[in-house]
Amino acid sequence: MAARYIGNCCWKIWLLVCIATPQLAWPVEPQPPSPPAYGVRVEKVWIAMKDGLGLEASLFVPTGGSPAEKFPVLLEYLPYRKDDGTIQRDYPLHTYFAHRGYVTARVDIRGTGASEGETPAREYSQQEQEDGEQAIAWLARQPWSNGNVGMFGISWGGFNSLQLAMRHPPALKAIISTCSTDQLFHDDVHFIDGMMHVDQYELFIDLQTAMTRAPDFPLDERTLAIRFDNPPWFLNYKRHQRDGAFWNQPERSLDSIRIPVFLIGGLYDGYRDSIPRMMEQIKSPVKAIIGPWNHNWPHDADWGPRIEWRDLALRWWDQWLKGKNTGIMDGPRLAVYMRNWYAPQVKMSDVPGEWRNEQTWPPQGLQLQTWYPQADHSLSLEPSAEAVHQLKYVPSMGVDASGPDIWWGELNTDQRPDDSFSLVYDSAPLPANTAILGMPEIVSQASATAPQADWFARLSDVAPDGTVTMITGAGQNGAQRASASDPRDLEPGKAYRLDFKMHFTSWVFPRGHKIRLAISNAMWPMIWPTPYSMTTALQLGGAQGSRLLLPVVPAKITLPPPKFAPPAKSEELPGVRVSGNWLPGELWTKQVDEIQQVTSWEWHGGQETIKFPWGGERHQDRLTFKVKNDLSESPTEHGEGETVVELPGRTLVWRDVLDLRSDKTNFYYHFTRLLLENGKNVREKTWEASIPRDHQ
Repeated sequence: MAARYIGNCCWKIWLLVCIATPQLAWPVEPQPPSPPAYGVRVEKVWIAMKDGLGLEASLFVPTGGSPAEKFPVLLEYLPYRKDDGTIQRDYPLHTYFAHRGYVTARVDIRGTGASEGETPAREYSQQEQEDGEQAIAWLARQPWSNGNVGMFGISWGGFNSLQLAMRHPPALKAIISTCSTDQLFHDDVHFIDGMMHVDQYELFIDLQTAMTRAPDFPLDERTLAIRFDNPPWFLNYKRHQRDGAFWNQPERSLDSIRIPVFLIGGLYDGYRDSIPRMMEQIKSPVKAIIGPWNHNWPHDADWGPRIEWRDLALRWWDQWLKGKNTGIMDGPRLAVYMRNWYAPQVKMSDVPGEWRNEQTWPPQGLQLQTWYPQADHSLSLEPSAEAVHQLKYVPSMGVDASGPDIWWGELNTDQRPDDSFSLVYDSAPLPANTAILGMPEIVSQASATAPQADWFARLSDVAPDGTVTMITGAGQNGAQRASASDPRDLEPGKAYRLDFKMHFTSWVFPRGHKIRLAISNAMWPMIWPTPYSMTTALQLGGAQGSRLLLPVVPAKITLPPPKFAPPAKSEELPGVRVSGNWLPGELWTKQVDEIQQVTSWEWHGGQETIKFPWGGERHQDRLTFKVKNDLSESPTEHGEGETVVELPGRTLVWRDVLDLRSDKTNFYYHFTRLLLENGKNVREKTWEASIPRDHQ
């Protein structure tokens, strides 16, 4: 209550400051957003850093205005190669705002793409942040700038927008952060829920950072030494298997953010948990939208309903960077999509449901409803009699819950195959529709016969015909039960309290459907298997008995629902054509050798081809995971990634090959990076490492 009171006071103080500031003296009536009154010119510039090196920026500059006109600036700051890697999506995104009176800057991070310098040793490095502050200051003092800078981005760009806001560069006035998080160790893709994870991103980012600049792609010794020869980031990350200084270095507390923040997230994205956390902890003005999307912009998600968000972003920028009252902060702070039931599937056009407005977080009327697993495997609102349920650890369990992109997101198949290797508890058919919004929580008392075990909980909807649709889930590394920064072995046979929240969700259980809670000790291939054969036990009943807390909200919406425009037609970049898809999602297969008890899971990244005026690029990758249920052989992962660049008279191939295996004490890593020109091997480097397991 005190925190909420302080937040409300800060919001009122912020409004008084804005009203008292001449350039932000808004009229009472909201003003319309800036019209598309300008042409656009694209130019490349160098932003000099204090050490003499330069970051290259593509500026999208409004044309057709008065000679002395000054504009706010929007910065997007990424390592994903603006001149070839993201150019086809940058153009429609940045020109949208440039047409409406903003200079936008798409800047390559030092040592990536067209920017100078050595490739950093990690994401979100100290150097990246210091350079970002200098870039913001440079953009603010240009003769065409009004001195106000905004930052925006999705994924990496959403992360570093938050991180730069925490550092308080004077010219940074507001941000838009999409599909992002402030907690790297727990939320990011290197250790999901604090547990060992490997996916196609390791191959993708390695190729992106090893490649030299487009479109000339120099192969001189100096360039290859500071790009191609640098060790894979994987080695750095996997040597830090617990939370601590390494992961916290880019982060500061959320309440350190002092500027307005617009958050956009998706219910099928792995980074959605950060939005309610940021709404509670950030004291400056916050606006948020959580829609039925995966890791994409809301107008371009793999499924819908898709919405046009750029018009809302324009109102946001007009308000905070141009000093207009656009009404963007009027009304509810959060718009969230309440999902209705659908049959389990991995591809659909639109997710059933409806939009809902919430003025506060937590929402008004939210109640934690306690459900108790029972000795007969039912789920009830009544406390259970005391009982102990045992579960044999099956390392291959989790394919159907992990989904095609192997994280807590995307659409999933029917959960019955995974439920067959889990402890399952079903409610009776519900007498009325039941709506939940938030992060369901597990409170459990559990033990294992081994010193290392993970626990996973999944919440599902069981339809009358028996199909099981997963709603959300999460995991807990047993060694991190008390601290993610100080993990401790389990004492075999000893019961421990394990409390953890599932990932943010919305859902309306229909009348007649059942609530299902499933508990397991594996979530493969999302999470690397723990190394011991074992049996675990879950205690029911009594004061320490296990239970499920559901964030139940009133099914009826009291506030008028938000209204969003459909996606507007995007402006296409002349001379660039894209075909295929880098991440089609559905190209994955599972194979089971019943005799050897080996399960294989293979993911194909498809093939994306981009044609430029100067040539073309195509990219594809593949992952194969294998695990044997008795763990008599090592779990393995094999990955291959390749980017081919076609130029007049030159064909360049960057290729990665990853092999990973483990035993009880170590992870064994073998990685080869190759570069070929016209079929000839130009450069090759291999890294091998034994990485001690640290409670993973």
